[in-house]
Amino acid sequence: MLLTEKATNIYTTPLRGNRRLIVLVLAIISFIVLSVFTFSRSSLSLGGPSCGRTIRTLNEAAALSSSTGGIGYNDRGGQAKFLNLNHLEATANAKEEQEHILILTPLKNAAVYLPRYFELIDRLTYPKDLITVAFLVSDTTDDTINILKEKADDFLNRQDPSQRYHEIAIYEKDFDFHLPEDKRHTFELQPLRRSFMARSRNYLLTAALREYHSWVLWLDVDVVEYPTTIIEDLQSVDVDVVVPNCLLQTDDGSFWAYDKNNWQETDESIEMQKELDPEYVLLEGYYEFLTNRYLMVDMPTHLGKFAKVPLDGVGATFTLVKANVHREGANFPPYVYKHQVETEGFAKMAKAMGFGVYGLPGYLIHHIRNS
Repeated sequence: MLLTEKATNIYTTPLRGNRRLIVLVLAIISFIVLSVFTFSRSSLSLGGPSCGRTIRTLNEAAALSSSTGGIGYNDRGGQAKFLNLNHLEATANAKEEQEHILILTPLKNAAVYLPRYFELIDRLTYPKDLITVAFLVSDTTDDTINILKEKADDFLNRQDPSQRYHEIAIYEKDFDFHLPEDKRHTFELQPLRRSFMARSRNYLLTAALREYHSWVLWLDVDVVEYPTTIIEDLQSVDVDVVVPNCLLQTDDGSFWAYDKNNWQETDESIEMQKELDPEYVLLEGYYEFLTNRYLMVDMPTHLGKFAKVPLDGVGATFTLVKANVHREGANFPPYVYKHQVETEGFAKMAKAMGFGVYGLPGYLIHHIRNS
Protein backbone atom coordinates (compact mmCIF):
# COMPACT_ATOMS: atom_id res chain seq x y z
CA MET A 1 0.00 0.00 0.00
CA LEU A 2 2.81 2.39 0.82
CA LEU A 3 4.60 1.55 -2.41
CA THR A 4 1.47 2.25 -4.44
CA GLU A 5 0.93 5.61 -2.82
CA LYS A 6 4.52 6.63 -3.37
CA ALA A 7 4.37 5.65 -7.01
CA THR A 8 1.24 7.68 -7.49
CA ASN A 9 2.87 10.82 -6.02
CA ILE A 10 5.86 10.44 -8.32
CA TYR A 11 3.66 10.82 -11.43
CA THR A 12 1.01 13.30 -10.25
CA THR A 13 3.28 16.03 -8.83
CA PRO A 14 4.85 17.09 -12.17
CA LEU A 15 1.42 16.96 -13.84
CA ARG A 16 -0.02 19.45 -11.35
CA GLY A 17 2.94 21.76 -11.92
CA ASN A 18 2.41 21.71 -15.69
CA ARG A 19 -1.25 22.61 -15.28
CA ARG A 20 -0.31 25.60 -13.15
CA LEU A 21 2.20 26.72 -15.76
CA ILE A 22 -0.36 26.41 -18.58
CA VAL A 23 -2.92 28.46 -16.62
CA LEU A 24 -0.32 31.14 -15.90
CA VAL A 25 0.72 31.37 -19.58
CA LEU A 26 -2.90 31.63 -20.73
CA ALA A 27 -3.55 34.39 -18.19
CA ILE A 28 -0.54 36.37 -19.44
CA ILE A 29 -1.60 35.98 -23.10
CA SER A 30 -5.17 37.08 -22.27
CA PHE A 31 -3.88 40.15 -20.44
CA ILE A 32 -1.66 41.16 -23.40
CA VAL A 33 -4.49 40.75 -25.95
CA LEU A 34 -6.92 42.69 -23.78
CA SER A 35 -4.39 45.50 -23.26
CA VAL A 36 -3.69 45.84 -26.99
CA PHE A 37 -7.42 45.91 -27.79
CA THR A 38 -8.14 48.51 -25.12
CA PHE A 39 -5.24 50.76 -26.20
CA SER A 40 -6.32 50.63 -29.83
CA ARG A 41 -9.91 51.46 -28.94
CA SER A 42 -8.81 54.36 -26.73
CA SER A 43 -6.42 55.81 -29.27
CA LEU A 44 -9.22 55.92 -31.82
CA SER A 45 -11.66 57.57 -29.46
CA LEU A 46 -9.31 60.19 -28.04
CA GLY A 47 -8.80 63.56 -29.66
CA GLY A 48 -9.38 67.25 -29.18
CA PRO A 49 -10.47 70.06 -31.38
CA SER A 50 -7.55 69.56 -33.77
CA CYS A 51 -7.39 65.76 -33.98
CA GLY A 52 -6.62 65.87 -37.73
CA ARG A 53 -9.43 63.66 -38.96
CA THR A 54 -9.78 63.63 -42.74
CA ILE A 55 -13.30 62.20 -43.16
CA ARG A 56 -15.69 64.98 -42.12
CA THR A 57 -19.32 64.74 -43.15
CA LEU A 58 -22.13 66.93 -41.85
CA ASN A 59 -23.37 64.21 -39.52
CA GLU A 60 -19.87 63.61 -38.23
CA ALA A 61 -19.40 67.33 -37.61
CA ALA A 62 -22.64 67.51 -35.66
CA ALA A 63 -21.53 64.61 -33.46
CA LEU A 64 -17.88 65.65 -33.20
CA SER A 65 -18.10 67.22 -29.78
CA SER A 66 -19.74 64.14 -28.26
CA SER A 67 -17.49 61.56 -29.93
CA THR A 68 -14.09 63.11 -29.20
CA GLY A 69 -12.26 64.72 -26.36
CA GLY A 70 -12.82 62.11 -23.68
CA ILE A 71 -10.20 60.57 -21.43
CA GLY A 72 -12.14 57.37 -20.91
CA TYR A 73 -14.44 55.11 -22.88
CA ASN A 74 -16.81 52.27 -22.18
CA ASP A 75 -19.08 50.13 -24.31
CA ARG A 76 -22.16 51.96 -23.06
CA GLY A 77 -20.93 55.17 -24.72
CA GLY A 78 -20.07 57.12 -21.57
CA GLN A 79 -16.99 59.30 -21.29
CA ALA A 80 -15.08 61.05 -18.55
CA LYS A 81 -13.44 64.40 -19.20
CA PHE A 82 -10.85 66.52 -17.46
CA LEU A 83 -10.77 70.03 -18.90
CA ASN A 84 -8.55 72.73 -17.46
CA LEU A 85 -10.18 76.08 -18.23
CA ASN A 86 -7.66 78.10 -16.23
CA HIS A 87 -5.59 78.87 -19.33
CA LEU A 88 -8.47 79.63 -21.71
CA GLU A 89 -8.08 83.28 -22.66
CA ALA A 90 -9.35 85.82 -25.17
CA THR A 91 -6.49 88.14 -26.05
CA ALA A 92 -5.73 91.01 -28.39
CA ASN A 93 -3.41 88.67 -30.31
CA ALA A 94 -6.00 85.94 -30.77
CA LYS A 95 -4.86 84.92 -34.25
CA GLU A 96 -1.26 84.39 -33.15
CA GLU A 97 -2.43 82.61 -29.99
CA GLN A 98 -4.65 80.25 -32.04
CA GLU A 99 -7.82 81.16 -30.15
CA HIS A 100 -11.06 79.60 -31.37
CA ILE A 101 -14.04 81.76 -32.31
CA LEU A 102 -17.69 80.72 -32.46
CA ILE A 103 -19.88 82.57 -34.98
CA LEU A 104 -23.58 82.40 -34.06
CA THR A 105 -26.47 83.29 -36.35
CA PRO A 106 -30.16 82.68 -35.59
CA LEU A 107 -32.20 82.19 -38.77
CA LYS A 108 -35.78 82.28 -40.01
CA ASN A 109 -36.62 82.06 -43.73
CA ALA A 110 -33.13 83.29 -44.59
CA ALA A 111 -32.48 81.47 -47.88
CA VAL A 112 -32.22 84.65 -49.91
CA TYR A 113 -29.49 86.08 -47.66
CA LEU A 114 -27.31 82.98 -47.23
CA PRO A 115 -25.19 83.20 -50.43
CA ARG A 116 -23.84 86.63 -49.47
CA TYR A 117 -23.53 85.59 -45.81
CA PHE A 118 -21.26 82.64 -46.67
CA GLU A 119 -19.34 84.65 -49.25
CA LEU A 120 -18.38 87.23 -46.63
CA ILE A 121 -17.47 84.65 -44.00
CA ASP A 122 -15.27 82.82 -46.48
CA ARG A 123 -13.36 86.04 -47.20
CA LEU A 124 -12.35 86.48 -43.55
CA THR A 125 -8.62 86.39 -42.91
CA TYR A 126 -9.01 84.65 -39.54
CA PRO A 127 -7.77 81.02 -39.81
CA LYS A 128 -10.65 78.82 -40.90
CA ASP A 129 -9.61 75.89 -38.72
CA LEU A 130 -10.21 78.17 -35.70
CA ILE A 131 -13.74 79.09 -36.80
CA THR A 132 -16.93 77.31 -35.78
CA VAL A 133 -20.18 78.51 -37.35
CA ALA A 134 -23.48 77.56 -35.72
CA PHE A 135 -27.07 78.27 -36.69
CA LEU A 136 -30.43 77.97 -35.01
CA VAL A 137 -33.24 77.70 -37.56
CA SER A 138 -36.72 78.51 -36.25
CA ASP A 139 -40.23 78.46 -37.75
CA THR A 140 -38.84 78.31 -41.27
CA THR A 141 -40.79 77.46 -44.42
CA ASP A 142 -38.17 78.14 -47.12
CA ASP A 143 -35.05 76.24 -48.20
CA THR A 144 -32.78 77.56 -45.41
CA ILE A 145 -31.85 74.17 -43.89
CA ASN A 146 -30.99 72.52 -47.22
CA ILE A 147 -28.74 75.43 -48.17
CA LEU A 148 -27.00 75.23 -44.80
CA LYS A 149 -26.36 71.50 -45.25
CA GLU A 150 -24.85 72.04 -48.70
CA LYS A 151 -22.60 74.82 -47.45
CA ALA A 152 -21.55 72.79 -44.41
CA ASP A 153 -20.51 69.91 -46.68
CA ASP A 154 -18.43 72.34 -48.75
CA PHE A 155 -16.80 74.10 -45.79
CA LEU A 156 -15.83 70.86 -44.04
CA ASN A 157 -14.61 68.75 -46.98
CA ARG A 158 -12.36 71.00 -49.02
CA GLN A 159 -9.24 69.53 -50.60
CA ASP A 160 -6.98 72.08 -48.94
CA PRO A 161 -7.00 71.35 -45.18
CA SER A 162 -6.22 74.99 -44.39
CA GLN A 163 -9.53 75.97 -46.00
CA ARG A 164 -11.66 73.63 -43.89
CA TYR A 165 -13.64 75.12 -41.05
CA HIS A 166 -13.37 73.62 -37.61
CA GLU A 167 -17.06 72.83 -37.29
CA ILE A 168 -20.43 73.74 -38.79
CA ALA A 169 -23.44 73.11 -36.54
CA ILE A 170 -27.09 73.38 -37.57
CA TYR A 171 -29.78 73.31 -34.90
CA GLU A 172 -33.53 73.54 -35.36
CA LYS A 173 -35.94 74.80 -32.70
CA ASP A 174 -39.42 76.08 -33.52
CA PHE A 175 -41.16 78.59 -31.25
CA ASP A 176 -44.43 78.74 -33.26
CA PHE A 177 -44.04 82.50 -33.53
CA HIS A 178 -45.17 83.89 -36.86
CA LEU A 179 -45.11 87.55 -37.75
CA PRO A 180 -45.80 89.01 -41.21
CA GLU A 181 -42.69 90.57 -42.73
CA ASP A 182 -44.38 93.96 -43.00
CA LYS A 183 -45.10 93.86 -39.25
CA ARG A 184 -41.55 92.90 -38.29
CA HIS A 185 -40.61 96.36 -36.99
CA THR A 186 -44.02 97.50 -35.72
CA PHE A 187 -43.53 99.35 -32.44
CA GLU A 188 -46.24 97.56 -30.44
CA LEU A 189 -44.97 94.11 -31.41
CA GLN A 190 -41.29 94.69 -30.62
CA PRO A 191 -41.23 93.53 -26.97
CA LEU A 192 -42.88 90.22 -27.90
CA ARG A 193 -40.81 89.74 -31.06
CA ARG A 194 -37.55 90.47 -29.31
CA SER A 195 -38.46 88.21 -26.41
CA PHE A 196 -38.65 85.31 -28.87
CA MET A 197 -35.36 86.44 -30.44
CA ALA A 198 -33.76 86.35 -26.99
CA ARG A 199 -34.96 82.78 -26.45
CA SER A 200 -33.57 81.81 -29.84
CA ARG A 201 -30.17 83.31 -29.03
CA ASN A 202 -30.01 81.56 -25.67
CA TYR A 203 -30.86 78.19 -27.22
CA LEU A 204 -28.16 78.66 -29.84
CA LEU A 205 -25.54 79.84 -27.35
CA THR A 206 -26.04 77.00 -24.90
CA ALA A 207 -26.11 74.38 -27.66
CA ALA A 208 -23.03 75.55 -29.56
CA LEU A 209 -20.55 76.94 -27.02
CA ARG A 210 -17.66 74.51 -26.47
CA GLU A 211 -14.95 74.47 -23.85
CA TYR A 212 -12.26 75.59 -26.32
CA HIS A 213 -14.05 78.69 -27.64
CA SER A 214 -12.38 81.95 -26.57
CA TRP A 215 -14.62 84.30 -28.54
CA VAL A 216 -18.27 84.48 -29.59
CA LEU A 217 -19.40 86.54 -32.59
CA TRP A 218 -23.08 87.33 -33.05
CA LEU A 219 -23.62 87.98 -36.76
CA ASP A 220 -26.85 88.91 -38.55
CA VAL A 221 -27.48 86.96 -41.73
CA ASP A 222 -28.39 90.14 -43.64
CA VAL A 223 -25.21 92.12 -42.99
CA VAL A 224 -23.90 92.59 -46.52
CA GLU A 225 -20.53 94.35 -46.19
CA TYR A 226 -17.68 94.31 -43.69
CA PRO A 227 -13.83 94.23 -43.89
CA THR A 228 -12.10 90.87 -44.28
CA THR A 229 -9.97 91.64 -41.20
CA ILE A 230 -12.88 92.58 -38.96
CA ILE A 231 -12.44 89.72 -36.50
CA GLU A 232 -8.78 90.54 -35.84
CA ASP A 233 -9.60 94.26 -35.80
CA LEU A 234 -12.26 93.93 -33.11
CA GLN A 235 -10.16 91.48 -31.10
CA SER A 236 -7.30 93.98 -31.07
CA VAL A 237 -9.49 96.44 -29.12
CA ASP A 238 -9.27 93.89 -26.27
CA VAL A 239 -12.54 94.59 -24.45
CA ASP A 240 -15.24 92.24 -23.22
CA VAL A 241 -17.94 93.30 -25.70
CA VAL A 242 -17.38 95.41 -28.82
CA VAL A 243 -19.53 96.43 -31.79
CA PRO A 244 -18.78 98.29 -35.04
CA ASN A 245 -21.13 100.95 -36.40
CA CYS A 246 -23.75 99.30 -38.63
CA LEU A 247 -25.24 101.51 -41.35
CA LEU A 248 -27.89 100.88 -43.96
CA GLN A 249 -26.65 99.92 -47.42
CA THR A 250 -27.60 102.58 -49.96
CA ASP A 251 -27.18 102.76 -53.72
CA ASP A 252 -25.39 106.12 -53.59
CA GLY A 253 -23.24 105.37 -50.54
CA SER A 254 -24.97 107.99 -48.42
CA PHE A 255 -24.87 107.74 -44.62
CA TRP A 256 -28.03 106.16 -43.22
CA ALA A 257 -28.22 104.63 -39.77
CA TYR A 258 -29.32 101.04 -39.25
CA ASP A 259 -28.43 99.53 -35.87
CA LYS A 260 -29.84 102.00 -33.35
CA ASN A 261 -29.56 99.53 -30.50
CA ASN A 262 -25.97 100.66 -29.84
CA TRP A 263 -26.31 103.59 -27.45
CA GLN A 264 -25.26 105.45 -24.33
CA GLU A 265 -27.54 106.54 -21.53
CA THR A 266 -27.79 110.29 -20.92
CA ASP A 267 -28.79 112.30 -17.86
CA GLU A 268 -32.21 112.82 -19.49
CA SER A 269 -32.76 109.13 -20.30
CA ILE A 270 -31.75 108.04 -16.79
CA GLU A 271 -34.06 110.60 -15.19
CA MET A 272 -36.94 109.56 -17.44
CA GLN A 273 -36.61 105.90 -16.42
CA LYS A 274 -37.16 106.73 -12.77
CA GLU A 275 -40.84 107.40 -13.52
CA LEU A 276 -41.40 104.36 -15.77
CA ASP A 277 -43.26 101.20 -14.88
CA PRO A 278 -40.57 98.54 -14.19
CA GLU A 279 -42.11 96.30 -16.88
CA TYR A 280 -41.98 98.94 -19.62
CA VAL A 281 -39.61 98.04 -22.48
CA LEU A 282 -37.69 100.91 -24.06
CA LEU A 283 -37.04 100.78 -27.80
CA GLU A 284 -34.78 102.90 -29.98
CA GLY A 285 -35.60 104.48 -33.31
CA TYR A 286 -39.37 104.85 -32.79
CA TYR A 287 -41.17 108.19 -32.72
CA GLU A 288 -43.86 106.66 -30.48
CA PHE A 289 -41.54 106.97 -27.47
CA LEU A 290 -38.35 109.03 -27.50
CA THR A 291 -35.72 107.87 -25.01
CA ASN A 292 -33.22 110.78 -25.25
CA ARG A 293 -30.32 108.34 -25.48
CA TYR A 294 -27.15 109.04 -27.47
CA LEU A 295 -27.10 106.57 -30.38
CA MET A 296 -23.76 105.42 -31.75
CA VAL A 297 -24.98 106.05 -35.30
CA ASP A 298 -25.16 109.74 -34.33
CA MET A 299 -21.61 109.88 -32.93
CA PRO A 300 -18.62 111.30 -34.86
CA THR A 301 -17.04 108.81 -37.26
CA HIS A 302 -13.92 110.80 -38.22
CA LEU A 303 -11.85 110.03 -35.10
CA GLY A 304 -10.48 106.75 -36.49
CA LYS A 305 -11.69 103.18 -36.83
CA PHE A 306 -10.43 102.14 -33.42
CA ALA A 307 -11.59 105.11 -31.33
CA LYS A 308 -13.84 103.37 -28.82
CA VAL A 309 -16.68 104.71 -26.73
CA PRO A 310 -18.44 103.06 -23.76
CA LEU A 311 -21.96 101.84 -24.47
CA ASP A 312 -24.93 100.89 -22.31
CA GLY A 313 -26.87 99.04 -25.00
CA VAL A 314 -25.85 96.99 -28.04
CA GLY A 315 -27.52 95.35 -30.99
CA ALA A 316 -26.33 92.11 -32.56
CA THR A 317 -25.74 92.87 -36.22
CA PHE A 318 -22.04 92.22 -35.55
CA THR A 319 -21.20 91.85 -31.86
CA LEU A 320 -17.94 90.31 -30.63
CA VAL A 321 -17.96 88.93 -27.10
CA LYS A 322 -15.24 87.31 -25.04
CA ALA A 323 -16.67 83.86 -24.34
CA ASN A 324 -16.15 84.13 -20.59
CA VAL A 325 -18.78 86.90 -20.51
CA HIS A 326 -21.39 84.35 -21.58
CA ARG A 327 -19.89 81.56 -19.48
CA GLU A 328 -20.21 83.67 -16.33
CA GLY A 329 -23.91 84.16 -16.92
CA ALA A 330 -24.55 87.14 -19.20
CA ASN A 331 -27.13 86.06 -21.75
CA PHE A 332 -30.14 87.55 -23.54
CA PRO A 333 -33.06 88.18 -21.18
CA PRO A 334 -36.44 87.32 -22.74
CA TYR A 335 -37.96 89.17 -19.79
CA VAL A 336 -37.73 92.86 -18.93
CA TYR A 337 -34.35 93.68 -17.40
CA LYS A 338 -33.80 97.34 -16.57
CA HIS A 339 -36.38 98.30 -19.22
CA GLN A 340 -34.66 96.19 -21.89
CA VAL A 341 -34.92 92.75 -23.49
CA GLU A 342 -32.67 90.70 -25.74
CA THR A 343 -29.40 92.31 -26.90
CA GLU A 344 -29.79 95.59 -25.03
CA GLY A 345 -30.72 93.60 -21.95
CA PHE A 346 -27.54 91.57 -22.49
CA ALA A 347 -25.46 94.75 -22.50
CA LYS A 348 -27.12 95.98 -19.31
CA MET A 349 -26.53 92.59 -17.68
CA ALA A 350 -22.89 92.43 -18.77
CA LYS A 351 -22.22 95.90 -17.37
CA ALA A 352 -23.95 95.01 -14.09
CA MET A 353 -21.54 92.07 -13.83
CA GLY A 354 -18.53 94.37 -14.27
CA PHE A 355 -17.74 93.71 -17.95
CA GLY A 356 -16.81 96.47 -20.38
CA VAL A 357 -19.12 97.20 -23.32
CA TYR A 358 -17.78 99.40 -26.12
CA GLY A 359 -18.53 100.59 -29.63
CA LEU A 360 -16.41 101.83 -32.54
CA PRO A 361 -18.32 104.70 -34.24
CA GLY A 362 -15.69 105.01 -37.00
CA TYR A 363 -15.63 101.30 -37.91
CA LEU A 364 -18.39 101.01 -40.50
CA ILE A 365 -20.24 97.94 -41.76
CA HIS A 366 -23.46 97.76 -43.78
CA HIS A 367 -26.80 96.00 -43.46
CA ILE A 368 -29.17 95.28 -46.32
CA ARG A 369 -32.39 97.28 -46.68
CA ASN A 370 -35.06 94.72 -45.74
CA SER A 371 -38.36 94.75 -47.56
